[in-house]
Amino acid sequence: MNEWGWTAERERAFREVAEPGDGFGRVALEHTHLYRIYTERGDMLAEVAGRLRHQAQGRGDYPAVGDWVVIRYREADNRAVIHGILPRTSKFSRKVAGNVTDEQIVAANVDTVFLVNALNLDFNIRRLERYLILAWESGANPVVLLTKADLCEEAERREKVAEAEAAAMGVPVHVVSAAEGEGLAELAPYFGQGRTVALLGSSGVGKSTLVNALYGDAIMAVSGIREGDDKGRHTTTHRELVRLPGGGVLIDTPGMRELQLWHADEGLGQGFRDVEELAAHCRFGDCGHNREPGCAVQEALADGRLAADRYESYLKLQRELAYLARKEDKALQLKEKERWKKIHMDVRRSGRHGGE
Repeated sequence: MNEWGWTAERERAFREVAEPGDGFGRVALEHTHLYRIYTERGDMLAEVAGRLRHQAQGRGDYPAVGDWVVIRYREADNRAVIHGILPRTSKFSRKVAGNVTDEQIVAANVDTVFLVNALNLDFNIRRLERYLILAWESGANPVVLLTKADLCEEAERREKVAEAEAAAMGVPVHVVSAAEGEGLAELAPYFGQGRTVALLGSSGVGKSTLVNALYGDAIMAVSGIREGDDKGRHTTTHRELVRLPGGGVLIDTPGMRELQLWHADEGLGQGFRDVEELAAHCRFGDCGHNREPGCAVQEALADGRLAADRYESYLKLQRELAYLARKEDKALQLKEKERWKKIHMDVRRSGRHGGE
């Protein structure tokens, strides 16, 4: 299982919790109520044990693609039951779509996150900032891929690369064209036996085409872009773990129509280091960056060192995180109330049975 990312550290973690007869596997695909996992016995379907389901406080407590799980084999039907999740070294999370305040883990145990943006009309620097924040928060190393270079004129390409480099300070930025093979050789150092790379980006940025190019064969369906707006159609509809012939593991993810932040205070600081470093030089520690004297942020805005739209993006993301924190606090209170209600009901039931 080393080629899938099994390490001595994971072996030790497994031994600490495993019972006789237990095995382990890596989640490759998530179905409704079922998972496709890779094990020492090959790939098989698995379901979550009742106890693990009962103890789960939210979606983040369930297995996700990329997770290493503790399993018990069901010999009768060549399936498995998942009894535990080994500690995650990283996880890329977002808030679930809609009004529910809960975590959705997009990919777990990832070494490098390829943040994929197309160089056509769908190029969006504000969206890239969002992806960067969540990538920094995940614990994986972010890398920006600017795809579809063949659809972009040279002058426009240079301008967009400069924008991406300014937004992704210190993060590698690669220009690639999967259709023409441009820039693919530069990605080789991110792969190797047991190394896991996740591809993240919106619909139609060329993730599936890139997977096919890196794999060396057409293993993913590919859709073209719509005429008129350069926006892509959805191709990948689920997250999937793929092992590359040359070594390394890829997680291809569906295009995300929306990317809502989740627990990203540290990621915000990393993604906007320029703003936070300026704020640290303000005359007053509690500077609100409005009209206070000696405000380094306002000085940088005035002389052009800090772009107004980037600062506005920072404030918007900051407000979004604060709003999420307030909503989550209420949601946690409700969950705790429900948890104690369940405990009291279990105690009552056990008391009734004990008296029979």
